[in-house]
Amino acid sequence: MRAFQLVGWRQPPELREVPVPGPGAGQVLVKVAGAGACHSDLHIMQAPGPLPGFTNLPFTLGHENAGWVEQLGPGVTGFAPGDPVIVYGAWGCGGCANCREGRENYCQNLGGEGPGLRGGHDGGMAEYLLVPAARYLIPLGALDPRQAAPLSDAGLTGYHAVKRSLHLLGPGSTAVVIGAGGLGQMTIQILRALSAATTVVAVDTDAGKLETAQRLGAEEALLSGDEAIARIRDMTAQQGAQLVLDMVGMDATLRMAARVARVLGHLTIVGLGGGTLPVDFSSPPHECSVASPYWGSLTELMDVITLAQQEKIEVLVEHFPLQRANEAYQLLHDGRIQGRAVIAPHG
Repeated sequence: MRAFQLVGWRQPPELREVPVPGPGAGQVLVKVAGAGACHSDLHIMQAPGPLPGFTNLPFTLGHENAGWVEQLGPGVTGFAPGDPVIVYGAWGCGGCANCREGRENYCQNLGGEGPGLRGGHDGGMAEYLLVPAARYLIPLGALDPRQAAPLSDAGLTGYHAVKRSLHLLGPGSTAVVIGAGGLGQMTIQILRALSAATTVVAVDTDAGKLETAQRLGAEEALLSGDEAIARIRDMTAQQGAQLVLDMVGMDATLRMAARVARVLGHLTIVGLGGGTLPVDFSSPPHECSVASPYWGSLTELMDVITLAQQEKIEVLVEHFPLQRANEAYQLLHDGRIQGRAVIAPHG
């Protein structure tokens, strides 16, 4: 089968021929319909050498996956060949306290690292994906797996980031989403679905993405800069927003996030831009909680799928065949993907 693999550091990944994996006991082979291209992949591809926790090269990229069940390993029940499924991507040990509570994204032994991330498991940018346990599969029902793949990361990450702060949101509250790309677009919709009374503000440097953000539910769409900060302060009577979600994570966006957050609010760093949040006695505001959540739980992904099935959230997708995967990542790097780029190995 064909697989899009990272073969060296600071080198473009390559499309290579590799054997089709056979499912062992408890495993499931999935025919991949779509694998989302994520900014975290760019960080891996641009790294000068192995990052902490990396095991080996080459490995297949793609941690945001959906498809159809192709073959069941011995002992697997509850699924049949042809079933459309989405793959939960945070594969834990299954035995530690966090895993037993359903939070495999915070596995104490494996760090919740799943396919296509650190070389321990091949990802889904291939014609087939071997999933180590059936518990990582969630039925999609009538949802198209080519469209649904980004729900497993962009949808789940946004949902988890919002859900932890829901107690701060309600009538009169404000949530600011910095970065209106694919991840930010999903998060705006999730805010609308989970807290309809909240005023959602989108901030970005791209006017086109801001137009999309407004179509998806943002009441305000502001070009990044001092004027945006002043507008958010004015909207909130100089108090700042209850929730600020930085989907970028660069120095400039983190500085902005600190200036528009409020006392006793939440400042949530979602983006992997590598920036540093300046912290002193008065910034971020007093008792403003700062967190960097990672993915979400399997049950939260079930909630995300339900929202999509109820048509409360949609995924904006641009499809690319495997042979154009490098092109998709270049467009992502250049900020020219309006939603989420999805690699579709079978067309």
